[in-house]
Amino acid sequence: MGKTVDYYFSPISPWTYLGHARFADMAKRHGALVNVKPVDFGKVFPVSGGLPLPKRAPQRQAYRLVELKRFSDFLKVPLNLHPKFFPAPGDLAAQYIVAAGHAGGSGAAMLLAGAVQRACWVEERNIADAETLGAICKEQGMDAAALAAAAQSAAVKAEYEGYTQEAIARNVFGAPSYVIDGEIFWGQDRLDFVERALAAKK
Repeated sequence: MGKTVDYYFSPISPWTYLGHARFADMAKRHGALVNVKPVDFGKVFPVSGGLPLPKRAPQRQAYRLVELKRFSDFLKVPLNLHPKFFPAPGDLAAQYIVAAGHAGGSGAAMLLAGAVQRACWVEERNIADAETLGAICKEQGMDAAALAAAAQSAAVKAEYEGYTQEAIARNVFGAPSYVIDGEIFWGQDRLDFVERALAAKK
């Protein structure tokens, strides 16, 4: 049996998007179980020394764009550096992903997470909009109405908050973070190390 990965991420993160498909393929190849855990990093940053993008120094914001283009080109993953609907709140999208996990398991949650990320970073769609999220669900063959209702439920909202508090308690501070056997691997540029950890025998 493969290992378990706790996958902490933000649906609106370009770094999560750049790594998502590679991570999904990697987990499948190694027979790993992925616990899909979207997080509100707006609550993580204040307790971990992070800053939301608009508050970062200009040179850091400029270098972020350089790195995004580098990785997009290197990985051959399309990415719009200035998407029309960014920044945008990721909470509703996160709740849809949690709801998809309840309805169809980890695979469904991973599928919807990837589709939501592409919607923002490639397709110029507003993932903070309920109608847009419903359309994305339908495109993935999911019951949009059921997921819409579940996403707004108190139980799903509490679960999303629980993942955020869990991330803080486990010292997760950035997206994406992959936790294997208690070890944090932060960033899509650490996926080579994630693969080594998944391949290692227990």
